[in-house]
Amino acid sequence: MKTKQIQRQVRKSLRLSVLDGSAYAAMLGLTQNYITPLALELKASSVQIGLLSSMPSFAMAISQLASPDLSERAGSRKGLILPVVFLHAVMFIPILLVPYFFNISPVWWLIGFVTVSVVLGAIANPAWGSMMADLVPTRLRGRYFGSRGRIAGFITLVFQFIGGGILQLFTGTIYTGYTILFAGAAMFRLLSFFFLSRQYEPVQVRSKEKGPNLLEMIKKAGSSNLGKFMLYFSLVDFCALISAPFFAVFMLRDLNFSYITYVIVSSSAQISTLVFLTFWGRRADVVGNLKVIRITSMILPIVPILWIFNENVFYLVAANIVSGFAWSGFGLAGVNFAYEASEPENRTKQLAIFGAMDGIACCLGALIGGYITPHLPVLFTYQLRTLFIISGMLRGIVVIFMQRKIKEVRRVSEISDWELIMGRTGNKRGEKVGRKYSFRSKKNTDKQDGSS
Repeated sequence: MKTKQIQRQVRKSLRLSVLDGSAYAAMLGLTQNYITPLALELKASSVQIGLLSSMPSFAMAISQLASPDLSERAGSRKGLILPVVFLHAVMFIPILLVPYFFNISPVWWLIGFVTVSVVLGAIANPAWGSMMADLVPTRLRGRYFGSRGRIAGFITLVFQFIGGGILQLFTGTIYTGYTILFAGAAMFRLLSFFFLSRQYEPVQVRSKEKGPNLLEMIKKAGSSNLGKFMLYFSLVDFCALISAPFFAVFMLRDLNFSYITYVIVSSSAQISTLVFLTFWGRRADVVGNLKVIRITSMILPIVPILWIFNENVFYLVAANIVSGFAWSGFGLAGVNFAYEASEPENRTKQLAIFGAMDGIACCLGALIGGYITPHLPVLFTYQLRTLFIISGMLRGIVVIFMQRKIKEVRRVSEISDWELIMGRTGNKRGEKVGRKYSFRSKKNTDKQDGSS
């Protein structure tokens, strides 16, 4: 009887998680693509744009290392998640006040407030990831997170257009438009907090013996399969973040796109991600996450280089569709691989290390991108296109030399890359599971700029 009650709680929690993700996605749609434009309105330099991406990433990385200890002190994973999510919602208030009350060095105030906001938004990620890994059955993680991500992606896309429309409507009083965006973001994050508060937290698996501390695990990371994957994933993100913050700058400053055109091009990556999340999720469940990571990794070096050939809006939309196709699979399979390769009793710590490594890599990438941009030669008419080429070449180097060192952690079907893309997984059982699984049915188990 107790088991059935827990199963009902799990099913309810997985539905609530979809609602939580939907509210979070609305918040994201109103903010993620509009921080850099706000900084540009405040007259930010290229170095400050780089810092706007790098400083929050660095602070986020360091703060996540404290997540396991904070979770233990809080007494549970939700004991950490809920307070920081509430504070994250509150932090949008000082951000929206920057143009009005921080006239001296407003960009630096914006960087500071965004940094605190990002830390609060991410410090509980290891605890949340650990909890969700316990809630979602291994065989269904790809489908669940793919479907959850697709729903969230659609909502992000809708609110991204709403945000662009609001800014276009308030072009004459642009700061009023930003005030509406960030006030809306605070409201949706509070709604996310409500859904999270109603979720069931499974009993966390704990080792009877005292586990290794974070420092010991960091030292041993390079020799383990999970550690090699963490390093690979982080280096790919490092190379991507060298150019990622500057696609918005390229469109708004160099190409003089309107906010609506900017949203159309930017959102094309989200649309592509939305379409392909389930595509990759189903395949990853059958043939393994590493297979998906390897295929998408071969496409990622091409993504920024596509931006050097043409500045036509339709061409850039097509380039972003390719970007969404690759990043959707790489991100989804990457996170699920980390869930599978981590140990249940040490998962919160290992995910904290993963988040820290990736955050530091993103920080360094954005910082280097912002620093070198003013000193780069002009290629193909624009200076930023040189940066895009550098980012693509570095991604290629990482993929060629590091990808082969990672091993799959579970038994999977052996098929060619072409068969995988065409859907010939060779696993009828997996296909039946996929058809049986539905978020709409109570009888079944429920459960990051694409331009980079």
